[in-house]
Amino acid sequence: MGRIHIGIIDYPGALQSAVQGLREVFIAANRICAQQQLDIVFDIDIYNVEQISMFLTKELSVKEEQSSNPFQAVILPPSLEGEYYINPAQTLKQWLLQQRAQGVILCSVCAGAFILASCGLLDQRPATTHWGLTERFNKTYPAVDLDSNKILINDTDLITAGGLMAWLDLGLELVAQFTQPRIMRLLGKYLIVDTGSREQRYYRSFVPALNHGDQVVLNVQHYLQVNFARNISMSELAVLSCLGERTFLRRFVKATELKPSQYLQQLRIQKACDLIESSYDSIELIATKVGYEDVSAFRKVFIKTMGLTPREFRNRFAH
Repeated sequence: MGRIHIGIIDYPGALQSAVQGLREVFIAANRICAQQQLDIVFDIDIYNVEQISMFLTKELSVKEEQSSNPFQAVILPPSLEGEYYINPAQTLKQWLLQQRAQGVILCSVCAGAFILASCGLLDQRPATTHWGLTERFNKTYPAVDLDSNKILINDTDLITAGGLMAWLDLGLELVAQFTQPRIMRLLGKYLIVDTGSREQRYYRSFVPALNHGDQVVLNVQHYLQVNFARNISMSELAVLSCLGERTFLRRFVKATELKPSQYLQQLRIQKACDLIESSYDSIELIATKVGYEDVSAFRKVFIKTMGLTPREFRNRFAH
């Protein structure tokens, strides 16, 4: 049976309806999976900051925490009161960095993005938060590519959602990502939630493996996530990994099931899809933004990957 371990962090001031609501969304997803005979179960654990501190000092172990039951995703819910998210405990930040180093997907809703940003994880990365927090966020973390117009931004290893109630969007996103789009749609029907605007991304989402356990490859994946638009050679990645090219290639393919060039291509096309859906940029400009100097080459790769031309994709999916 496939077990998906989700951690929810109940930090001081966290919106309790989101903390418990997320848990209940995954419980409902388990019911749908069972009905559809899909052999996947979500295991949900809620931790407070004191428990996280105990994990770090090895004073407490829940399910032998990371060794026997590693997380697939950790969620920082929205904040309703107080300003803990502005200056979170160092122990929480240290623990989050440990989770990311192990390939865990880190997620935030609303003010939770401040906690991720305080760890330095959102620098040069796209992210969203509540529109009312935009000015403060930009002043505090100017290196983040913040777009508070977005309800949710899935940037592979980091997922951020916007408003106070966007925890539901995040829950549905994770259910679709770890099960199947049809399970998310059935869950939406059960919850009486419109999933129409969310299901588009799932037909072309590039979701690489991050929990493969190879720290060297994971570091390269994080590097590619930021530098995807640059011309990046195999030799550059090998140097970054401190490995010979053959050894690096073997380990990268073993961990991701893709060659570095294929991985980069998939990542660029995913970024292009995001831009086509969310911006009015021309296809030519988008091709340049994701690292293709030759628009014709970009179009060929896009068609091969998506089964549609970039303009057909825009006509079908852009709002």
